[in-house]
Amino acid sequence: MKEWLYQHLLQLNTTETMNQLEGFTRLGYSQDEVKAMQAFQNIAKSLNMTTERDEAGNIHAVWNPAGSDKSPLAFVSHLDTVTNGGGYDGLAGILCGLGVIKRLQDEKFKPVRPISIICFASEESDRFGVSTLGSKAVAGKIKNDLKESLASLIDKNGVSIREAVESTGLSWDHFDQAEKSKTSYHRVIELHIEQGTQIEVAGKEAAAVQAIACPVRLIVTIDGKSGHTGTTPMHNRQDALLAAAPIISFTSAKAIELADEAGVPLVATVSSIDCSPNAITVIPGRIELGIDIRSVDDTSKEKMAHAIRDELISVEQEFGVTTKVQELVNNPSVLLDTDVHQSLLESIEEAGYLSYSMNSGAGHDIMNMASKWPSGLIFIPCRDGVSHHPSEHASIEDLEKGVTIMTHYAKKEAGGSSLED
Repeated sequence: MKEWLYQHLLQLNTTETMNQLEGFTRLGYSQDEVKAMQAFQNIAKSLNMTTERDEAGNIHAVWNPAGSDKSPLAFVSHLDTVTNGGGYDGLAGILCGLGVIKRLQDEKFKPVRPISIICFASEESDRFGVSTLGSKAVAGKIKNDLKESLASLIDKNGVSIREAVESTGLSWDHFDQAEKSKTSYHRVIELHIEQGTQIEVAGKEAAAVQAIACPVRLIVTIDGKSGHTGTTPMHNRQDALLAAAPIISFTSAKAIELADEAGVPLVATVSSIDCSPNAITVIPGRIELGIDIRSVDDTSKEKMAHAIRDELISVEQEFGVTTKVQELVNNPSVLLDTDVHQSLLESIEEAGYLSYSMNSGAGHDIMNMASKWPSGLIFIPCRDGVSHHPSEHASIEDLEKGVTIMTHYAKKEAGGSSLED
C-alpha cells in the first residue's frame, strides 16, 4: 500500500517528484486543476469505478460492485491548492479515499452499499476570495442572489468566476444544478491533514473533528489625511497608518483575553493591510485592514467583532481619523454529526491508533455537506503543522494510517463481506 500511495500521490499532483521549491499551484477552475482531476478520474477508472463530472465541475466516482440502489457512503475532498501551496492539503483526502477502494478490492471485500469519492472543485479561496465553490453547489448553497453576485468576482488577472468556470467546458447558468438531494448520500466523510500540531502535542495519532470554526471577516477602513512627510508638522497630522497600529495590537491582545474568559479557543488576526497612497514621501491617508476572527464559540466571535468596533471609536478620537467597518463574512460555526464523530473515534481505535477529539480552526468542504447529510472529518498529522506552503508534508505512513481508519469505517457503514466468505 505504501508504494501504491506514493505513486498515486505523484500522479494526482501531476508531477514526478514531491520536491518542489515553489510548491504546487492549482487554482480553482484552472487548467492545472482540471489536469489533476483528470488524473483522479483515470485512477478511479482503473479501480473499476464509474465517474461523472457535474455542472459545477466536481468529479463523482462510484464503486458499486453489488449493484445496490442504496445511497452511497461518500468520501470527499479537493485537488486545488493555494498559490505555491503544498501537495497534501485536500489531495490527501482524495488519495486516501482511493486507497480505501484499493484495499477493499485487495481484500476481496464486497460492500452492500456503494462507496463514492467526490473530488470538489475550487475549495480554496485563493483565486476569487470565496471558498468551497464545488461543495457549496452540491449542498445547494449557490442560488439566486448569491449566484448572481459570485458571477462577477474576478481574480488578480481580471478573470471572473463565470469566465473561469466556462473556460473548463461548463456553463455558469447551469452551475447550481449540481445540487444533490438529501437522499443522495448515506454518510459523508472528509479526511484532511491537520494543518496544526494538536494531535502530536496530545500524544495521539489521528483525530475526529467535533466542530469547524467558521469565520467572521471584517474590512476596517481608516481615513486620515495625506500630506508631505517633510513639511507637515507632527502635531498637525491625521496619519491613518499610525491610527491603524493600535488596532493591530489590540486585536491580538483582545483575542487572548476573550479566549481565556470563555474557556474556548478564539483567534483573531489582522492578516491584510492596504496602505494608500503607499509612497515614502506621503503621510498615509487611507488604510484598509482585513481582520479574520475564528472560534467554534459564535458568542466569542461576536464579542471580538464588537470590541474592535468600540476600539475604533477611541482611535477616531485620539488620531482625528474616521473609520468604517464592513462585515464580509459572518458564518455560524458548524457542529458535525455526533454519531458520526463517535463512530470515527471508534474506527481510529479499532484500526489500532490513539484517537483524539478536537475542533478545526480551518474551513473545509465538509462544513457545506454537513448542512444536508450526516458528516464527519478525520485529521491525520502533518509535519510541524505546516500547510499552504511548499514544505507541507504528510508521511506515507500517516497517509496509510488514514486509509486504514477509513477502511474500518467503510466496512461498518457500507456493510458487506469478503467474496471468499
